[in-house]
Amino acid sequence: MKILVVCGAGASSTFVAQRLRHAAQARGRDISAIAGTEQSLPIDLDDADIVLVGPHLHTSLERIRRQASVRGARVILLPPEAFTDLDGTRTLDLVDAALNEDGAR
Repeated sequence: MKILVVCGAGASSTFVAQRLRHAAQARGRDISAIAGTEQSLPIDLDDADIVLVGPHLHTSLERIRRQASVRGARVILLPPEAFTDLDGTRTLDLVDAALNEDGAR
């Protein structure tokens, strides 16, 4: 599974993606997490299964969802505390909850 973490400039998304990769690896999960920016989104979406969007981009969420839906990617708005999730486990739990929610539909 490939996860794209998107923020405004790419700095905070880099930290979230790195922590998410570490949490996934610790759980024995095959997850790739990369960082991107709102401007690079159309290119970065090509292989993404899930797009995690920084909370500061909430006003762009519907546009991002439209772009992602064309490629079949699921979009999740990150809560502000995702940036303080130092080991990535809460962010990984958020991804799992969204996937479980999708599976229940």
